[in-house]
Amino acid sequence: MKPIIRNFLSVIRRFKMAVALNILGLSVAFAAFMVIMIQLNYDLSFDKFHKDYDKIFRVELSQPTHMSVYVSRPIAERFFESSPHILAGVLLNPDMENVVFHVEKENERNSFEEKVEAISPDFSDVFTFDFVEGSDDALKTPENAIIPLSLSRKFFGNESAIGKQLISQSRTFTVGAVYRDIPSNSIFNNCIYVPVPENENKHNWTAWNYHTYIRVNDPTNVSMLFDNFRKNFDIKAILGVDWDEAGVSLRLTALSDIHFVTDVRYDDTPKASKQILMILFAIAIVIIAIAGINFTNFSTALTPMRVKSINTQRILGARRIALRLSIASEVVVVSFLSYFLAIFFVMLFKVTPLARLVVADLSIAANLLVFGGTAIVTLLAGAIAGLYPAFYITSFAPALVLKGSFGLSPKGKKLRNMLIGIQFVVSFSLIIGASFMYLQNHFMQNSPLGYDKDRLISVNIGQIRNSRDAFTNQLRAYSGIEDVTFAQSLLSSSDIYSKRGVSYKGEQISYQVFPVLPTFLKVMGIEITEGRDFRPEDASSQLGAYVFNETARKEYNLELNTTINFSNESGEIIGFIPDIKFASFRTTVEPMAFYVLGAENRNDWRNQAYIKLNAGANARAAMSHINATLAEFDTNYTFNVRFFDEVLQRLYEREIALNSLITLFSLIAIFISIVGVFGLVVFDSECRRKEIGIRKILGASTIGIIIMFNKAYFRILLVCFVIAAPLAWYAVTRWLENFAYKTPMYWWVYLLAFLVVGIITAVTVTFQNWRVANDDPVNAIKKE
Repeated sequence: MKPIIRNFLSVIRRFKMAVALNILGLSVAFAAFMVIMIQLNYDLSFDKFHKDYDKIFRVELSQPTHMSVYVSRPIAERFFESSPHILAGVLLNPDMENVVFHVEKENERNSFEEKVEAISPDFSDVFTFDFVEGSDDALKTPENAIIPLSLSRKFFGNESAIGKQLISQSRTFTVGAVYRDIPSNSIFNNCIYVPVPENENKHNWTAWNYHTYIRVNDPTNVSMLFDNFRKNFDIKAILGVDWDEAGVSLRLTALSDIHFVTDVRYDDTPKASKQILMILFAIAIVIIAIAGINFTNFSTALTPMRVKSINTQRILGARRIALRLSIASEVVVVSFLSYFLAIFFVMLFKVTPLARLVVADLSIAANLLVFGGTAIVTLLAGAIAGLYPAFYITSFAPALVLKGSFGLSPKGKKLRNMLIGIQFVVSFSLIIGASFMYLQNHFMQNSPLGYDKDRLISVNIGQIRNSRDAFTNQLRAYSGIEDVTFAQSLLSSSDIYSKRGVSYKGEQISYQVFPVLPTFLKVMGIEITEGRDFRPEDASSQLGAYVFNETARKEYNLELNTTINFSNESGEIIGFIPDIKFASFRTTVEPMAFYVLGAENRNDWRNQAYIKLNAGANARAAMSHINATLAEFDTNYTFNVRFFDEVLQRLYEREIALNSLITLFSLIAIFISIVGVFGLVVFDSECRRKEIGIRKILGASTIGIIIMFNKAYFRILLVCFVIAAPLAWYAVTRWLENFAYKTPMYWWVYLLAFLVVGIITAVTVTFQNWRVANDDPVNAIKKE
């Protein structure tokens, strides 16, 4: 056995670079596999920490034109009571404004802005919260609030938070309980929760304000709940139309599926695409498969250098099974060496900027199942990669090998070519896919939006809204600022915005509405196609004024100088604009309107400032001036002042992160594939050393020999590209279906993929064969 180990170590010393590359390739493959599986586990376990999560469902309103996440409270509460199969129900109002409040600590006042959501006081009948202080009964006291442990420590340090007050301009909350922070893979935010007021919208059938959840006794009963509800609840007596006439129904979506559902409007829960996750999973499997193929090929490539030593041991009495176990064990040891190196790479990845591409916790403690499972994969990969060469090396007749007649079978060569071909197909496909993902993200971030987004800075001044005019005048006095305007929402920052459903000329219409100041369209450079722009006097009129987009005009036959009636947001249609991209490129342009509130409207939430800089102005200096001005109005609060480009970056950050992640792992797969090519070239060059020597003696040049090898690989490349191109086209086409507006399918991307893989392969083949072709041919023949 010792001679075998000595021979193995001798081969490693002889091929240091090849061995190092293979160990590096295998360890990088294991690291990539673990990172991908951690991300997959994060997404696939969304909200599964709740007890009986499989019995929790979200109630959604299905309408003729769309599905909505919002349900009115009277319908929700009657649905809760409609069946004994519904054990409990919860209302959640996530649309409350971020609240600025202060806390008192040691006679010092500190201001904070935090998200506040209202939830049913008996929320624990459906969802699982882990309380470290107080209990789940806390919200049954109307002025109580529950906060996460992270906020408790932020506000009060290590002191108990129970009984402490959170004081805002309009309301004071008392901390009644502290819950342990909810995992990030949840539809819930780690925010302040207050109780839904007992009588809020209790009899308002048209106030579609609430997310609604139920817990059932058995998931198999869910399909019949709505049919039972519509049979036993006379909605026509209340709304004047029955379910069929209104064209509406209720749909129940399992809690664990909400993370993946994309056909529901106004759903701001974190989303993931099962399609993208399947791509990542496929990449993970491909990376491991390629690494395993490479490892097997490389182990086999060492056959010519080890076969004589091993078969000598057979002649001297060594049992074949013992030799095979020894060879396989060597490979398993190398495999586990790569595994431990992979864990180091994952920990290194965790502290690099690349870690932001993964939203999951990468620590070992949080992912014991993934790291343990990869150890099993490591053992299997090592066993499989070791057994083939172990059986192969010991399969020849010892006498034949010792006579020097050892050779490679055509079958073995075909198998290795097929395996390397798989790697090329994967490389082509990944390069093409990653390229189109990049192009789509670039398209979304840089396509015209229909308004002037350059030289814009945005900030929400909600906490100093009463000083809006003074703030505006002070900014306008600065030479680098051209103008300032305000709106209730930030354009292009979301997929959905506030929706209105009203009656117009006897028909029901719906549109997304953006309350703005009269100066908004002018500052943003939005042209009027018909009618007029807003005027200052529109804000002092009795009702207000609307400017609709072309989609709304065509869909609902809107006319100038007609009136929209909606509660206290009624107004006259004064103009029309082109279809600007007010939402993301994931969605088609829907009917929308800019709205200037009239004198009767008291709910003015136009706190989002749009600050336009002069051309050539120093943007950083202007930013500093804006921050200094804000500090004059509130010294205790840090405002989120951003360039508008950052808003667009954040809107698509998930797509950008996933594209970067797929690109990163695609590069890893390509690197591993090139390592595989290197291993196969080592195999071929070593086994054909005598042939190369004879060719050199007969007059062949080094360049001619290198071209001969490159031709063989070029033929493999060409066949693999013909297979990979249509597969990649199909996959990219399906992925682009997730977007309403998409990049063209450029032909040059396919050519680029072929050139990249072709050039890397040619360099690899040339590098390895240059050394063999330049050896003394006499020595090559003698060695053989």
